[in-house]
Amino acid sequence: MPHSRPSSPSRAFTLVALLLLAVGLPIRTPAQAPTRGALVIVGGGSQPPALVEEFVRLAGGAGTARIVVSAMASASGETGGEEKAQSLRALGAAARNVWITREQADQDSVVHLLDSATGIWFGGGDQARLTKALLGSRVERAIHARYAQGAVVGGTSAGAAVMSTPMITGNELLQERDSSEAWRRVKRGTVEVDSGFSFLTDVVIDQHFLRRKRQNRLLSLVLASAPHLGAGIDEGTAIIVEPSGMWRIMGASAVLVVDARDAVRSAGGAPVLGATGVRMHLLPDGATFDPRTGKATLR
Repeated sequence: MPHSRPSSPSRAFTLVALLLLAVGLPIRTPAQAPTRGALVIVGGGSQPPALVEEFVRLAGGAGTARIVVSAMASASGETGGEEKAQSLRALGAAARNVWITREQADQDSVVHLLDSATGIWFGGGDQARLTKALLGSRVERAIHARYAQGAVVGGTSAGAAVMSTPMITGNELLQERDSSEAWRRVKRGTVEVDSGFSFLTDVVIDQHFLRRKRQNRLLSLVLASAPHLGAGIDEGTAIIVEPSGMWRIMGASAVLVVDARDAVRSAGGAPVLGATGVRMHLLPDGATFDPRTGKATLR
């Protein structure tokens, strides 16, 4: 005797809906899980107006966007953060610059500033200043909660570096005293990393990339350490990480993706690094990259 197949959830819901219609009761659809927001990761420098407009659009658009600017990465962040907030207000967003110390980052009154935020922006400076103020705090957890509920999170320069764990600190680990030798070679153990805010854990972010010729720095890290995927974002350019995880490139220059996940890398004891099968993509405005498959497309 053949066995009957179990009903699928969608079929079961359809049968229930028909029964409710028959007796005149209202139908309630299954609750939708909230969609996480986007990330706007800018490589520093001047931002094209279209890029700033895109951040406001992702935060809800003019008249709806409510953005919190966090500029503690810079010693002059109170001034720079207010200038950023003003530029966002000029596009119709409600924006405020919030300076948060480590002591304040666990206070109820400060955490509640994020309750209705549809966008959070991290300014440039020194990424260690940002993580020292917020990493592991209630404010950081609140930012992640807003992101999980659909808010866009963006940052430039240091504010881009903090998006990933591992996070490049900017310090070189070298015995040479001559700073002009910084990252002259692709060597193991030369790039200092720390924990960032972990919006991304499958890629390491570098910034000011082409402008400051940071290819050796990113290669030294990607070839030596997991996750073996790096993105070097140039100035005036952004990776926009969609809720789906797909990357979209926007801006005036390009992003260099270094993918060594399937490469054959030199043995662990070798100080000078080598690899075969490394994939690189130079992605300008309009290009896309899927970090799950490694596939890139040009517009």
